[in-house]
Amino acid sequence: MDNQIPTAQELGHVVRDVRKEQGLTQEDLAGMTGVGRRFVSDLEQGKETAQLGKVLLVLGVLGIALYALSKWKK
Repeated sequence: MDNQIPTAQELGHVVRDVRKEQGLTQEDLAGMTGVGRRFVSDLEQGKETAQLGKVLLVLGVLGIALYALSKWKK
């Protein structure tokens, strides 16, 4: 995937789609990452209060790379 993700909701859609592509349930993903199933659900729904450290953990387990690109050039 090579898409800009401008909102928490869009990130949630990506997480859900990749999780399903890998044949995982929310419970499976929660167990693999050590977070609660509720956290996975909230992340997939785009809740903006998700803890960044846990989000990065979930992304890593799913094999989703996160890049930061600046639109400001010197």
